[in-house]
Amino acid sequence: MPAIAGRNSSPIKEMVAAIKSDRRGKIARSNGYCTPQKRRLRSDSAQAKESPVSTPMKLKSPRRRLNSSPLSPANGIKEDFSEKPVKNNWNPRDVEQMRAVKEALHVSTAPSAVVCREEEQERVLEFCQACVEQDKAGSLYVCGCPGTGKSLSMEKVKQQVIVWATMKGLQTPEVLAMNCTSLASTSEIFSKILVKHQPKKKSIGSTSPLQHLQNLYSNKLASAGSKLMLIIADELDYLVTKDRAVLHDLFMLTTFPFSRCILIGIANSIDLSDRFLPRLQSLNCKPMVVTFRAYSKDQILSILLERLMVLPYVVFQHQALELCARKVGAASGDMRKALCVCRSAVEILEAEPRESASNVSLKSEEGKFASHHTAPDPEISQSPESITVRIDHMALALSKTFKSPVVDTIQSLPQHQQIILCSAVKFFRGGKKDTTVGELNNSYIDICKSALIPPVGILEFLSMCRVLNDQVTIKYTIFLLRRYQIV
Repeated sequence: MPAIAGRNSSPIKEMVAAIKSDRRGKIARSNGYCTPQKRRLRSDSAQAKESPVSTPMKLKSPRRRLNSSPLSPANGIKEDFSEKPVKNNWNPRDVEQMRAVKEALHVSTAPSAVVCREEEQERVLEFCQACVEQDKAGSLYVCGCPGTGKSLSMEKVKQQVIVWATMKGLQTPEVLAMNCTSLASTSEIFSKILVKHQPKKKSIGSTSPLQHLQNLYSNKLASAGSKLMLIIADELDYLVTKDRAVLHDLFMLTTFPFSRCILIGIANSIDLSDRFLPRLQSLNCKPMVVTFRAYSKDQILSILLERLMVLPYVVFQHQALELCARKVGAASGDMRKALCVCRSAVEILEAEPRESASNVSLKSEEGKFASHHTAPDPEISQSPESITVRIDHMALALSKTFKSPVVDTIQSLPQHQQIILCSAVKFFRGGKKDTTVGELNNSYIDICKSALIPPVGILEFLSMCRVLNDQVTIKYTIFLLRRYQIV
């Protein structure tokens, strides 16, 4: 049986109440108030999270997305750009910027930190610290190819020894750093050492400076009041004489019972102590040897990037620096040559003609804009890539640096003359110091037969030998082979 509705629950009254409530809601929304939203179930919220497609969002263009704030909801990720400073491109026409770039790449500019030589510096520093702590003399020989950071590393070690001795409360040694090429004579090095020990004493009578030092280091009372002296002798090869007396006497100063000198010799010869100091080895006084190997391509690239970090703008393309590091690392590993190549590439960019900029300005004047005010600025019209040292600049600088006149001469020779040079090289590699024309001709014929090239007659062969002799090509080739120990 259906339920009977009461008096107060008539349908007309319910409709009137609904209309009134609807009017109140519109008035409240017009006054700034909002009615509470419909309560959502947990299942609805979970479903909304799982399906983000259900709430469509208007995507921004890539340009607007880059320009928008990192904290904006469109990006959604908060990034910290403070650790990655962005460098601007430089202007090669700016005199101050060009001067700063060339100064940063100059060989004489000492960097703030010597990278890729930490192990060698640590060995030399430990040697000096042991001598200062035990208050005894010692000798060390630093060798390596040119441009491997020997002199620069010793300069840093010298500063570190003074700082370390001061922190430890030890007596800081006197420092005497010299380049042996600046000496008027090889024996002048003993005068400099003696003046450093006794600056007020000018005349020493008939005794030579070497004899005076030997007497000083042999007498305990005479050497008791003097401080240890750290002697850094660069370009030690200059002291090599016929009798090798100066070099031998210099290292022998550290073997006296009361010697007060710590000697560090720097030279390019790796086996100098074995060839020129055999007596020291027999006396068990052979100096400690620290070898500086040639820089690899990765080390050269790291050093170049370290030097360019001081500049607030981008100068080189990274690929150009990699090309320089690979070429120099494969050729010699000489860091000074790598710096010279980079400076040459910068100068090539500096002298590069601006024809493209002038052509753009002429086209703009003849085209849309007739007024001279509309001509573009050459600096503005250049793209960021055109104002940095590119690979083509670096390749041109490398070709100029590693260009050899002998190689160019050999490459320009005719084919048969090149074969004659190969025949001569083949003979001298076998250990021969001289040969006859007949033997050279036989070797020439063998090479021609192996290369399937018809040889020339004996008269033409003799004529080509005379031409090569006039050009001094054969003599210079043999000289290079003997110099680099190929023969």
